[in-house]
Amino acid sequence: MRSLLFVPGDSEKKLEKGFGSGADCVIVDLEDSVALANKATARAIAAGFLAARNQVAGPRIYIRVNDLASGLIDDDLGAAMAARPDGIMLPKANSSADAMHLSAKLRVHEVENGIPDGSTAILAIMTETAAGLLAASTWGATNRTPRLAGLTWGAEDLSAVIGAHATRDAEGRYTDVFRHARTMTILAASACDVAAIDTVFVNFRDEAGLRHECADAERDGFTGKMAIHPVQVPIINEAFTPSAQAVEHAQSVIEAFENAGNPGVVAIDGKMYDRPHLTRATRLLARAGVLR
Repeated sequence: MRSLLFVPGDSEKKLEKGFGSGADCVIVDLEDSVALANKATARAIAAGFLAARNQVAGPRIYIRVNDLASGLIDDDLGAAMAARPDGIMLPKANSSADAMHLSAKLRVHEVENGIPDGSTAILAIMTETAAGLLAASTWGATNRTPRLAGLTWGAEDLSAVIGAHATRDAEGRYTDVFRHARTMTILAASACDVAAIDTVFVNFRDEAGLRHECADAERDGFTGKMAIHPVQVPIINEAFTPSAQAVEHAQSVIEAFENAGNPGVVAIDGKMYDRPHLTRATRLLARAGVLR
């Protein structure tokens, strides 16, 4: 998934636009974009809208529920799972144990709705609380739920928790705490062998800023980015789609290793390439959908 677009669950009009945006994944939001007084209405609107689309081809569907400590998640899941989403986004995950807790809940709802066991994925936001960021090391292959499809991070909720006045400095760069959250997300996702998804770029009118941030994220190992407005989707899709030149180069690296009998090092056009280069080439082709 390159682009993951948040859409408020309490607006049929916005849901319609979101599903026509070209996003790889639409995240139907029952959390931050829905006022507390409107939660029940949002559940009903989202469930009805998704039920009507049940047989319609389109983007993947994830539903962001309220967090485990909110007292709202069970009602959210009751409405959400009837729509058979591809996955659930878990906000404010304080550790990998929260993902395991959600996984147990999902198993019950899958049985109740005739959904195959384990088929509903989880995408966790792991940095929205101080506890969550400090527990980044709990995310690892040995203690994760098989449902975990990716990890992402958030700056705005974390800034509120720690009392930061802003997430970025005067030059628009994330300050140290938020750079740390970003870094730990990439490392935790790698440790779990799941997708690392970059956080939202809140100024949706700043196309140049979004392009720059997407380029940095793709360079550093993120495979996709969340969006808050449909206009951001084409830019994100372009940034996280490997170019024809990158695909051609990756194929040449793989072929060079194969032709040489898969040694530790090969020479291509006067440059030396070792096994990490082969790993990067293989991952790029997998993202491009052309892995042999």
